[in-house]
Amino acid sequence: MHETALLFLELGSVIVLLAFLARLAIRWGLSPIPLYLLAGLALGEGGIVELITSEGFVATGADLGVILLLLMLGLEYTAAELTRSLRQSAAAGLVDLVVNFTPGLVLGLVIGFGLVPALFLGGVTYISSSGIAAKLLEDLAWMGNRETPLVLSLLVFEDLAMAVVLPILGAIALGGTFSGALISVAVALVVVGLIITIANRHGERLSALAFSSSDEVNLLTILGITLVVAGAAEQLNASAAVGAFLVGISLSGYAAQRAREMLTPLRDLFAGVFFVFFGLRIDPGDLPEVAVPAVILAAVTAATKFLVAELAGRRQRIARPGRRRAGAILVARGEFSIVIAGLGVAAGAGDDLGALAAAYVLLMASAGPVAARIFRPGLGTGGGPAAGTKVA
Repeated sequence: MHETALLFLELGSVIVLLAFLARLAIRWGLSPIPLYLLAGLALGEGGIVELITSEGFVATGADLGVILLLLMLGLEYTAAELTRSLRQSAAAGLVDLVVNFTPGLVLGLVIGFGLVPALFLGGVTYISSSGIAAKLLEDLAWMGNRETPLVLSLLVFEDLAMAVVLPILGAIALGGTFSGALISVAVALVVVGLIITIANRHGERLSALAFSSSDEVNLLTILGITLVVAGAAEQLNASAAVGAFLVGISLSGYAAQRAREMLTPLRDLFAGVFFVFFGLRIDPGDLPEVAVPAVILAAVTAATKFLVAELAGRRQRIARPGRRRAGAILVARGEFSIVIAGLGVAAGAGDDLGALAAAYVLLMASAGPVAARIFRPGLGTGGGPAAGTKVA
């Protein structure tokens, strides 16, 4: 068969499969992420059917998926909201970091991963899924609840922490020195601070310059700038994902709203491809070996997210049902846990890390929506408008 025809057949089949799985997820009221990972496991080495010609294209699409995920995340927040949320949630965010990073790090060391893979595993267990959380808040009509600003502020803190954590992990994984890691962190902090300052003062003006009345021009402009910044960040041994996140932060107002509307379909497509590609790199035969550690991690880190919500909620005088709902929303791990694991595997942290991360995310991405629905009867403690979403 002609190679181009085979490429189109394979790629089209993968996309149709993603559509079918997304439909199932909607019907079951779950995130599609676990189903996408299972599809990747089924199509990779050791799976049911192995992709032949389209894996290279899928790999490039997976890289675009990571960039678009972080770009869209940045578009959700204004620089002012980030600054305000960082002040309000600093104490709770630090507790969140310690109690949810530590289980992955400790278990990785206990089962013999070594320091570098264990550090990446700590990153996997730390960060909640912003995508799943946002979807649950919308689906369950909890956006106006008293605890929702707390949830969103913690998610913002985690997103900002990624701008610091990813350069550290990258420097360590690439065999960099301690001083090199410190330089990477310093550069990341300076760049993040600079972008937030510029966006605070001139965000509307920059957005007006970048956007026009033509959606075609707008789409090409935002994608082009994002890829250039992501490539520059990668060239400087920083994270392309963090570069994309900073581009999203720099846009505000109507420009950010239009960008979200135009880019959401692309984000959904390439994010699905990313999860499939991650699954392709894992041998399903490795999953039984990591099942017990994955279950232990899932139980411990679900409890630690509830603990963070309990402590932070008490400080803000949120009632117990609201604190429990906040914990349930934060339980899910998803896209960014896989991003961190993928960076670790690509940097040589080990295939065992990928298998354990996949098993863990399969559990947590499914457990989050289930936990949220368990607390659904206790609706509404009132509250003002939800915080943390970028205003038009």
